[in-house]
Amino acid sequence: MESTQDKNQPATPRRLQKAREQGQVPRARDLTHLVVLGGGLSLLWATLPWGYERLRATLRAGLRFDAAAVREPRVMLEQLAGALLQGLSLVLPLGLALMALVVVALVAAGSVTLSVKPLAPDFSKIGPLSGLKRLFSRQQLFEVLKLLAITALIAAIGGWYVATHVEDFASLLLRPLEAALTQAGQWFMVGVAAMLSIVLLVAAVDVPLQQYLYRHNLRMSLQEVKDEYKETEGNPQIKSRRRQRAREIAYGQSVRRVPEADVVVMNPTHYAVALRYDEATMAAPHVIAKGADLLALRIRDLAREHRVPVLEAPMLARALYAHTELDQPVPAALFSAVAQVLAYVYRLRAALRGQGPLPKPPRPEVPLELDPLHGRGPR
Repeated sequence: MESTQDKNQPATPRRLQKAREQGQVPRARDLTHLVVLGGGLSLLWATLPWGYERLRATLRAGLRFDAAAVREPRVMLEQLAGALLQGLSLVLPLGLALMALVVVALVAAGSVTLSVKPLAPDFSKIGPLSGLKRLFSRQQLFEVLKLLAITALIAAIGGWYVATHVEDFASLLLRPLEAALTQAGQWFMVGVAAMLSIVLLVAAVDVPLQQYLYRHNLRMSLQEVKDEYKETEGNPQIKSRRRQRAREIAYGQSVRRVPEADVVVMNPTHYAVALRYDEATMAAPHVIAKGADLLALRIRDLAREHRVPVLEAPMLARALYAHTELDQPVPAALFSAVAQVLAYVYRLRAALRGQGPLPKPPRPEVPLELDPLHGRGPR
């Protein structure tokens, strides 16, 4: 059984996709905190004058009633309902806008996926061992260190700010109320800006950190990569056998086209290749049938049955069988050898019609590197 130390391969795209389908995504909580705090305060600051006037008008209308209205509970309830609707008309747009900002931030960070699998109960996570494993995991270690760093940073900045403004804080008691509130508001904005700066700094570190931890936890072993490749692409050995079987079937079916051939080249019994050339439709001779062993003998017998010339040229037959595909032109390196064979066939046909002497069978030359049996003896 492989240990986690063996998982040193990066996660494949398929592994990442399956993780997202199972609801596993990098979760940058500090980015959400930044958007909620910064976006919420920005929206509140932008809508503050308008909201203040709305609330002021609602309060003025709620406090305007007479003795007749007091004696009618229905009238007072209607006023209360109207005030609640006014408040909701102010709060709901802000809430929806803030939710939209959060969703946009999460999508940008890759922390959104559509999956119902996280809702399914996972009993493997219930128990003291699994709890301890999560408690002392790498993820939890980073979270603890991050919280300690945030706490230390906030404490340091807060302590420095308080120490440098002690006298200013004490002087508020000597100022008029309006001036004191204005000064307190300014200090509040400075404190909020400092807090948002800290959250921004933490989010800038936390987002790439969560991406790293997410991919680190999804790392794969070399065996897992191989198994995934076999699962997606298929077992190479099985695919090779399937391709071989498909070729055998194709070669067997191609035997039916032997009567269309101009010549069959043999070796003399192990390989047989049927060639056809049509000047009007082909730029080069094509292989229309080929086979080995019993199939080669079948091609030879069928050629003789339909009076198709059969030429024994061992090296050329082996080269054509190894380097050509059905219904494809012969390689350029074999053009010269095939041309000699076709020229022999044309002269043979002319001789059979009484238009010339009987030609001698050619001995076409084939480059040695194209002979698959070169150096292993004849076959």
